Amino acid sequence: MIERDGQRLQLQGAITIASVAALCAAGKQQLVDGDVVDLSGVKEVDSSALSLIFELQREARCRTLHITFSNLPASLQSLATLYGVAELLGADAPGAPQVER
Repeated sequence: MIERDGQRLQLQGAITIASVAALCAAGKQQLVDGDVVDLSGVKEVDSSALSLIFELQREARCRTLHITFSNLPASLQSLATLYGVAELLGADAPGAPQVER
C-alpha cells in the first residue's frame, strides 16, 4: 500500500512479486517533484522491491522529477549489495540509512 503524507509517499506492508505490479502503478501515478519515498512501513521484501525502486527512479527521470528514498529496510539493502546495485538506490534523503558501497 502507498499513502501520501505531504511530500512523502509512505510504503506499507510487503513489497513482493505478489504486490509489486500494483505498488508500481500506484507509485508512478502519485509521484510529484520533491517526493521522499519512505519505506519505514515495509515489513517484507524480495528482489522485486529493487525493481520497484528502479522503476520509480526511471519514471521520475522521464518526468524530470527529483525523488529520494528513505528508511530502506536492512533486507533490501542486503539484496542490493548482493546484486551489486546498492549505489543505484539513491537513498540520499535525510534520515536515510547509508548503503554500503
